[in-house]
Amino acid sequence: MTLKEKSMRLKFKAGLLNFIIMFLVWWALTWTMDPVTLSVGLLVAAGIALFISDFFPSDMVLLFSPRRIFWLLVYIPYFFYYVFKANLDVLYRVLHPDLPINPGIVKVRTNLTTDLGKTFLANSITLTPGTLTVDIEGEYLYIHWINVTSKDTEGATKIIVNKFENIIRRIFE
Repeated sequence: MTLKEKSMRLKFKAGLLNFIIMFLVWWALTWTMDPVTLSVGLLVAAGIALFISDFFPSDMVLLFSPRRIFWLLVYIPYFFYYVFKANLDVLYRVLHPDLPINPGIVKVRTNLTTDLGKTFLANSITLTPGTLTVDIEGEYLYIHWINVTSKDTEGATKIIVNKFENIIRRIFE
């Protein structure tokens, strides 16, 4: 099998997966077995799957392995723990009379290699209160941080990135 044929197979599998997900969402929202409604749902799901097929990488199918799903399920409460902790930190800074903040943009390094992994990491950082991913350039992320405690790349990476990166690597790489 040639590389082009493999690529086409992956693209077809990804499109089929998108179609199935879209149809299941349609069915969950309508919650009916009426043949006309199901037919419309099939057509709409097919149209959406064709329309969005180029937005997702063709290797998305590989994400649906039991090992990766397990680590995603581990990551969700782990992530919410750090979001809760960061919320308390921001709340303390807002309510403190002296408003102890030291805002700035720091450069951090990631060892993730896939675009999907880097995007997931950047979104995880952005969703954590007190930090905002400003830009991604190769292996570096630029983060706006409410209280810069380390200006060097290694120190900021330890504080901001390392808590998420190890689990994200198990999910996306």
